[in-house]
Amino acid sequence: MSKEAIKVKEGYKIAKCCSPQLTDTIIGYYSYNNILIVHKSACENLEKSESKRLVSLTWSEIQEKEEEKPDKDYYDLDEIDFRILQHHQSMGVDYSWMVASALNIDPELIFERHKKLKELKLLKRVEPVMIQYRKNIVDSKWIKHRNHTYYQITPKGLIYLNFFVSQSRKNSTQ
Repeated sequence: MSKEAIKVKEGYKIAKCCSPQLTDTIIGYYSYNNILIVHKSACENLEKSESKRLVSLTWSEIQEKEEEKPDKDYYDLDEIDFRILQHHQSMGVDYSWMVASALNIDPELIFERHKKLKELKLLKRVEPVMIQYRKNIVDSKWIKHRNHTYYQITPKGLIYLNFFVSQSRKNSTQ
């Protein structure tokens, strides 16, 4: 991996002298301009440096995380779909009738949307077992999964929802 491909958070810079890669152990040198220069731990240029200016580092703490973006099917979703995803994010496992009641939306529409969101892999069906029900509402309530089809948000659903929320915030500040 080239050094250009490694993106580090603000306040860090990759040293040109040793060009550390993601497979290298690293150390930071605190420069006079308040930047931590990231070197290979075995970099010869650090042998003469002041030990007080060396900082222990790991790639996981300094590497810039790329924003996770949804696929093209994101644009097939509307406000109702995102309200359903938000409901499942905040309430956890739930079934269509309860979501319809909570969001004050026609149950038939919620059934259709649950099916659509499941097909897009934004929600997943909870297998018929004992489940913890309605987190943040009823503490430690467990119920037997019986006649309803219960759904919960998936990691992909969270990515889509977080992207929607971040876009909404950007649009409201413009």
